[in-house]
Amino acid sequence: MKNKDYFVHESSYVDYPCQIGKGTKIWHFSHIMKNSIIGENCNIGQNVVVSPNVELGNNVKIQNNVSLYTGVICEDDVFLGPSMVFTNVINPRSGFIRRDEYMQTIVKKGASIGANVTIVCGNNIGSYAFIGAGTVVTKDVPNYALVVGNPSKQIGWMSELGYRLNFDSKGNAICEVTKAKYKLLDGFVEKLK
Repeated sequence: MKNKDYFVHESSYVDYPCQIGKGTKIWHFSHIMKNSIIGENCNIGQNVVVSPNVELGNNVKIQNNVSLYTGVICEDDVFLGPSMVFTNVINPRSGFIRRDEYMQTIVKKGASIGANVTIVCGNNIGSYAFIGAGTVVTKDVPNYALVVGNPSKQIGWMSELGYRLNFDSKGNAICEVTKAKYKLLDGFVEKLK
């Protein structure tokens, strides 16, 4: 479907009412469900499902075969890798309707989630966190954290640009590319101004 503000491939479905921001592209065989909110300049790949009431910020990049279920909120500049998935019920059963038990999962600004990652519902992903391919996230992920494995385990820290941060004995690190400075204090990282 051609629209002056955004693009939807003719093989995709958009259920109205929903909100789609300027410059967003929705590619082949995707389904945008009613009452979802999609920000500006998003790129939604092939075979993506955006369920009712999902919220996407600006510049969110979603690769092929991703399912975003009700309860998911992605802030600006989030990257969702191919075939990753969110859940929204902690104890699903086919014989019991649990729509009133959907849990919220928030992916904060700038976070990257790798291919084939599973995010167990109710676990939030911090700003600029980096989730390695195939990880199963079973607990909250701090800002700038690098996590991998099943279950997820933190193995380091990442800069906003996506490079490993190596902290010295005083808790200081510099991004090797941008030269931005970061501080590690009591298990939390912040970017210095």
